[in-house]
Amino acid sequence: MSPAVSDASGPDGAARRPSSQDGAARRPAGPDAAHQCPPGVSDATVEALGSLSKALETVERARGALYGFHQLTGTADFELDRAVRLLREAGHDEWADRVETEILGRNVIPGYWTFQIVEAYDRTYYEPFKTLSREATDHLAEGKDHLYEARLKEERRTPGQPDHTPRPGDPR
Repeated sequence: MSPAVSDASGPDGAARRPSSQDGAARRPAGPDAAHQCPPGVSDATVEALGSLSKALETVERARGALYGFHQLTGTADFELDRAVRLLREAGHDEWADRVETEILGRNVIPGYWTFQIVEAYDRTYYEPFKTLSREATDHLAEGKDHLYEARLKEERRTPGQPDHTPRPGDPR
């Protein structure tokens, strides 16, 4: 039976220099503590929270599109000032008057400018959705976000490959 080889010696028993990978080898693989599944949280719960998170991310994108709608509509409304001026300079006062009175400053939905639509969306849908999602994550997973994605990362990465490290700061 051969003598045990310590971590500080090579296969021939000679002392070797510790490498930067020694700490990583002793460190458990997997996500950092913020993304480790708490004890007792089932796979079904992780998947459900992942779905809720994906839905909220989609709502975030929809909200961004709504802000895009708000900004584009405002930009168009301000461009109408230029159109009115140019129509007048070109001798088309009747058309300039129509643009100025029928379109410039008009509500986009009866009674609403775009900022009011954004505010109503935030108040009625976005904020309650965001709050419920946070409460569910806090209650069901000790507040740990992205557990589903952390699990996917572990399933899809190739251990030992550069840029496939389990955590930020892990050596290649």
